[in-house]
Amino acid sequence: MAAGLAPAGASPVAGPVAGPRPDAEAGGQDLRVSVTGLRSGKGQVLACLVSEPAAFPDCRGHAAARHLAVPAVAGTVVLDFGAVPPGTYAISLFHDENGNGRLDKAMMIPREGYGFSRNAPVRFGPPRFAAAAFAVGNGPARQALKMRYIF
Repeated sequence: MAAGLAPAGASPVAGPVAGPRPDAEAGGQDLRVSVTGLRSGKGQVLACLVSEPAAFPDCRGHAAARHLAVPAVAGTVVLDFGAVPPGTYAISLFHDENGNGRLDKAMMIPREGYGFSRNAPVRFGPPRFAAAAFAVGNGPARQALKMRYIF
């Protein structure tokens, strides 16, 4: 799973909608992601957006990766990544219920909720970038993800 996913440079923002809107990318398209299925309002949802396949799913080593940390809300949260240049991207996220900044596991199985763009299937580990990839074009981009829990 997204064990290394961390909110590098991100901080929790009050309310269920949060995200950076960098002036440098004002020409990009607004990317909003609704995440459903959160089992509790404990902790936070940590997410990252990346365009480099080698950096997926944990976003490490990719300077242009965007990280968000949003307070959890039972049911649904909305992530706003702000203006994103046209291209191909993938999102990985998890519900950090205990607020420790990492995806907790037991015997390599996630104990907290996780998800990927396009609700990419998980088989013996995280999906490949291509399975979670989606295009951002000339209009506002939207993604709907479902949080998954094993325990």
